[in-house]
Amino acid sequence: MSDQLSGKRIAFLVANEGVEQVELSEPARAVRDAGAEADLIAPADEPVQAFDHLDKGDTFEPDRIVADADPADYDGLVLPGGVANPDQLRTKSQAVEFVRSFFDAGKPVAAICHAPWVLAEADVVRGRRMTSWPSLQTDLRNAGANWVDEEVVVDGNLVTSRKPDDLDAFCAAIVEEFAAADSEDESVEA
Repeated sequence: MSDQLSGKRIAFLVANEGVEQVELSEPARAVRDAGAEADLIAPADEPVQAFDHLDKGDTFEPDRIVADADPADYDGLVLPGGVANPDQLRTKSQAVEFVRSFFDAGKPVAAICHAPWVLAEADVVRGRRMTSWPSLQTDLRNAGANWVDEEVVVDGNLVTSRKPDDLDAFCAAIVEEFAAADSEDESVEA
């Protein structure tokens, strides 16, 4: 275990109706292994159903609901993918506002697979270089993003990745970006 993110809290925003399990569990493990606390945030105080593609996976209890979560309490945000997860989240105004507030505060945000749908809904992709699951490229371009087909893309405080096969690179990038944001905050305070 590293202490690269010691004392940091990272929010993982997911829909109760379904999230790609590996895109939740692997990034959560990566930030925890780096010393951060990972909080599961969901729209409802009900179990979150995870999936392995179309097969039901485990269920997870949220740490808090979006309505009670304060973005100021978090140092970064991760948006796992799967099709159902972002499709549900982008219809929930509190979830979309929660995402937008991280951008407004200049905090790092990471999204994988279909999760950038929520970013498009939050209107935070304009002018950003990013990637996603290939079927989202038209949606993201229409929202003003510069979509590229790469394993992981870092554009300022935004980290995006395409799919579960990219998780090693995605997890390394999010830990690095969350740690870098940490150093920038400390240098500003000094």
